[in-house]
Amino acid sequence: MTATVSIPIGVVIAREDIDSKWEDHVWRPIGVLPGAAEIERWKEIGRGEGWEHYHAATVPMELFRKETESYKYNLEAREPVVYIVLSDDDDESGDPVSVHLVTASPDEAADYLDSGELIVEPVAMPPELIALVSDFVAKHHVEEKFKKRKNTKMKLEEHKFGQEPIFEMRRRMGPMSEYE
Repeated sequence: MTATVSIPIGVVIAREDIDSKWEDHVWRPIGVLPGAAEIERWKEIGRGEGWEHYHAATVPMELFRKETESYKYNLEAREPVVYIVLSDDDDESGDPVSVHLVTASPDEAADYLDSGELIVEPVAMPPELIALVSDFVAKHHVEEKFKKRKNTKMKLEEHKFGQEPIFEMRRRMGPMSEYE
């Protein structure tokens, strides 16, 4: 198995009616379809009172050998998730939101969340995807031993700019008590 794996993931997005003064509906990811076929346009896959579900896009979810610590952390959670990164910018396709990325790495998702410009939502990771990610982690994860940094001695330097370094002043003045 190579150090990088790409898995096609279909993203399911819901349009749900909400009770709000400002908006009448919301778009949010609700699931993924591992191994889904490529699609050109959104496909409606379900409808009910107050909701519609769409297969919005199929994008590759890439697994990288250097991210195995993050995948492992995700898999050890009570419920492993896949993070969907959406953009609500109006693009030329006319779709209400566009799928930017699908990832199993909480660290990568957090990086996108920090920008504040993209929508990042977790959805449950299906069992077959859990098996694929677990297999990838088992084959590529290398536990890194914690390395404590050594305390290096500070080099005493000459006085610069007419200022006496504070550590030299304290040594010259001796121990000080705040009640003297």
